[in-house]
Amino acid sequence: MAKSANKTSVTKKKNTNKKHKSTARKKQKRSWKFKLFIWLLKLGVVLFLALAGYVAFCWFTMPDISAAVSKTRQPSTVVMAENGNDIAKFGQVYDKIIYPEKLPKNLINAIISIEDRRFYEHFGFDVIGFSRAMITNIFRKRYAQGASTITQQVAKNIFLTPNKTVRRKVQELLLSFWLEHKFSKNQIMALYLNRVYFGSGNYGANAAAGWYFNKNVYDLNVREAAILAGMLKAPNRYNPILHRQKSLERAQTVLMAMKKNGFLSERQYETASNLPISDGQKYRVSGGKHFAQYVYDEVNNFIGERSKDLVVSTTLNQKLQETAEKVLRKYVVENKKNNVSEGAVVIMDKSGAIKAMVGGVDYNLSQFNRAVQARRQSGSAFKPFVYLTALQYGFKPESTVKDEPITIGKWKPENYSKKYYGKVTLDYALSHSLNAATVALSKELKLKDIAENAKAAGISTKLNLSPSMVLGTNAVSVLDMASAYTTFANGGKSITPYAINEIATTDGHQLYLRPDFKQKQIFAAKNIADLTQMLEHVINRGTGQKAKLPIFAAGKTGTSQNFRDAWFAGWTDKYIAVVWVGNDNDKPMNKIGGSSVPAQIWHDIMETTVGETTKNANNNSNEDEIGELIGKTSSVKEESSDSIGDLIGEL
Repeated sequence: MAKSANKTSVTKKKNTNKKHKSTARKKQKRSWKFKLFIWLLKLGVVLFLALAGYVAFCWFTMPDISAAVSKTRQPSTVVMAENGNDIAKFGQVYDKIIYPEKLPKNLINAIISIEDRRFYEHFGFDVIGFSRAMITNIFRKRYAQGASTITQQVAKNIFLTPNKTVRRKVQELLLSFWLEHKFSKNQIMALYLNRVYFGSGNYGANAAAGWYFNKNVYDLNVREAAILAGMLKAPNRYNPILHRQKSLERAQTVLMAMKKNGFLSERQYETASNLPISDGQKYRVSGGKHFAQYVYDEVNNFIGERSKDLVVSTTLNQKLQETAEKVLRKYVVENKKNNVSEGAVVIMDKSGAIKAMVGGVDYNLSQFNRAVQARRQSGSAFKPFVYLTALQYGFKPESTVKDEPITIGKWKPENYSKKYYGKVTLDYALSHSLNAATVALSKELKLKDIAENAKAAGISTKLNLSPSMVLGTNAVSVLDMASAYTTFANGGKSITPYAINEIATTDGHQLYLRPDFKQKQIFAAKNIADLTQMLEHVINRGTGQKAKLPIFAAGKTGTSQNFRDAWFAGWTDKYIAVVWVGNDNDKPMNKIGGSSVPAQIWHDIMETTVGETTKNANNNSNEDEIGELIGKTSSVKEESSDSIGDLIGEL
């Protein structure tokens, strides 16, 4: 019995111990879960406070809204040709305000379909769109889809910088909530349409509609509206002027989205896909960008610092400009095999008005203006200054000079052909570009007088008075050479090259009008007549025969040492043109001289002017007043918004 009792007691103790251990384990387990819960709760509180603190930090470091609202934009400048067509525009170009109560239906439907299809439903942040974008980006392991709403884009465009930071995104979200509270959906959409960037310097839908389609935004058809809506993702990539095919493909995607969202039926979609697209560039100069930049840089010299939107009426002849660019590009491309990579052209009339300026083969590849900024050796194109000086000294075209080997110190100039012709007339020496005869003639003259004549004619660069100067070893610009030859074409009267006729604000207030300048006779008319006759012989029977036209033409070829530069400069009764080809790196071309490619380019350009009615060269003003021209251009209008405050005030 005692053993049995003891055994029972031991068993009870074991059971009791097990229960105690089990209870302890349960308590321990509950204690661990409780501690984890408390720890997570604390972590959550800390994270919440940190997040709340960061949001508060973002809010209190928000840009000054009043300052952003009053911020004005950079004034725009539209440069126009003499016929009123746009050449280029600079700055931020805006147009008439689009009001909330009159939103353009086609464009709104297109933008909502492709940019923010729940715009009229969300509160500034699209939770569904954001979730979808995040999932897409995770699966594709890259940033493949954005989730910014139109309201967020308005917040970014008006108040924030484009910097992609967490802080900016938080501020963007906070401002979106503020905008949704402050404005109606239509007002937010109006803000968006008036400020969003559409490429090519266009801000706002009205400016874009005018630039790309020469239309008011309310007149866009569905396909044109789809093109503009498609540009919002990447304005340059889907620019219908620069990348037409990509733009059309993107527009088709927009139209499909419109059909999917119920804005277009199947039949309407098919019709919209084949609608005609207006060509806004039909009313603009194709090219002329080097000229436009030259003009833009000159504006402040006439009116001081610009503060308003401007329209600049210029002297540029659209036909001549487009012809010059086309012909130059053609010959440079054809002669790449001869190591020709660049060129420049300047065309003037006898008043000094610049009618065309080509600063290079492709402005998009190089904005360097070789017609104005480059300085190149002119070669024999400089010789007319030598012969003009000789005429001033009493020489005649029929006067003779020896063409034979000559040495001046260590310098031994040679004729291009290595042949020498003995006693020749000045007329023959110039028309056949004989170097030895020209150097021999210069020994009878003062180099200082030759340099002064060149300067008086229009050469602005400093000339080194060395014996080789007479063969064009000094570097000059194409524009200077054109100015000098214009003085010859003008009978010896001085001219100052100019490109601007008139500058006015977009509301028609005239700021500058080029006055009439009385031309001064700086060279004797008889001497210029004799020089003209000799230069006419250059084309008719000398080195410039490839430039020959069925009308009067006079000019001179020029080739620098080792064929690094090749020139042709000359004139007709109407225009003066100077052509240069070469390489920016100064490498020699493959035997390309002034009598070949430059003369051919000059001929092909000037041939297009044969038969033109000569306009009064002394009429320096445009045919149309600037106020009338403003009505012709779609790029600028009278009612534009200078500041965000103006626009918000309207809303």
